[in-house]
Amino acid sequence: MFSTPALVASCVGFALIGSLQSFYGPSIPALRTEFGLSPAAAGVGLTAHFIGGVGGVLLFNRVHAHVGNRTLLGVSYALMALGSAGFALAPTWPLALVAAFFAGLGFGGIDYGLNQLFAVGFGDRSTAMLNVLNAFFGIGAVAGPALIGVLGADHYSVVFAGCGVVSALLLLFLRGVGDTSPHPEAPADQAQGTAPASARTRAWLVMTAFVVLYVLHVGVEAGVGGWEPTHLETVGYGSAFAASATSVFWLMMTVGRFLVVPLTLRLPEHVIVKVSCAGMAVCLAAASVPAVAPFMYAGVGLFIAPIFPTGLPWLTRTVPLARSAGAHVIAASMLGGVAAGPALGAMIQWAGARSVPLVLCVIAVCCLGTSAWIDRATRSGSPA
Repeated sequence: MFSTPALVASCVGFALIGSLQSFYGPSIPALRTEFGLSPAAAGVGLTAHFIGGVGGVLLFNRVHAHVGNRTLLGVSYALMALGSAGFALAPTWPLALVAAFFAGLGFGGIDYGLNQLFAVGFGDRSTAMLNVLNAFFGIGAVAGPALIGVLGADHYSVVFAGCGVVSALLLLFLRGVGDTSPHPEAPADQAQGTAPASARTRAWLVMTAFVVLYVLHVGVEAGVGGWEPTHLETVGYGSAFAASATSVFWLMMTVGRFLVVPLTLRLPEHVIVKVSCAGMAVCLAAASVPAVAPFMYAGVGLFIAPIFPTGLPWLTRTVPLARSAGAHVIAASMLGGVAAGPALGAMIQWAGARSVPLVLCVIAVCCLGTSAWIDRATRSGSPA
């Protein structure tokens, strides 16, 4: 599926989309000054990006069967290049939002396209390679705010323009990508579209469970990223320490994906996902103890890291007929990140800031229950 240069370029591409997503937040002060925006209005830039991202995942999933892999990735890189450059150069805020939407479309296409190709393109090593790929997303997400910090928020246009240039350069490496993808084999009756109704129902139930798993785990991820500083400050830590501890959480997510690679060659996906869900639930419960809370949040980062990339090949193997299954769970992960903010905010406002780790622990336990249900359903052949 990939030549060595194309494989390296794909990893760079994932680091790039991680960086692009992380650029918007640190740029808000400069955006407010340049366009005269309120904090809420400035935050709409990231919303437009995510709306484009979900649209890109679903759109490129619909057309993937009719176009080759190179076309899908090429259009995605081109959209991200144009959108990023447009956001950097936009003279008005409405035009900047349009540019962010188109950058998001490209972001979604790359996220969907490379995750799908890595899920089926490396055989028994697909799970390991998916963890490596998504680790590069984390590298980009950690490096993006640092780059803005070095250059200054006033130079946000430089980093967005640079993102557009790198995205355009990645088009040069697409010749090393295989234009057709291998697909999981299905039984003869299913391959001909004659699967019994019970099998189709089971497939949809399992796919729905994967969507729930992804929404919940992204809710934990967004909840820790958004509320860890508030919780740590509430229990007595300084604001600078709390911010640094949250950065460690994101860093541990990246480290965790690299660390799990050798395990994916020895353990099946369902074991890794269930252990990861259990581990993050235990760490979140322990984070309610102030003395160890920062360390436990770092542990959550390590345990949550493998769930997204390890779940995709598990899904591909257990629901081989649903070409759109991967797209649905990737889109669900984006929507989960958007919805998690207000939903968790309402719960924490009701229960108090000290409840943050326990609220997130309940969600993690739901993740564990969902993953266990998927494992049981796919092993027994029945969703009951």
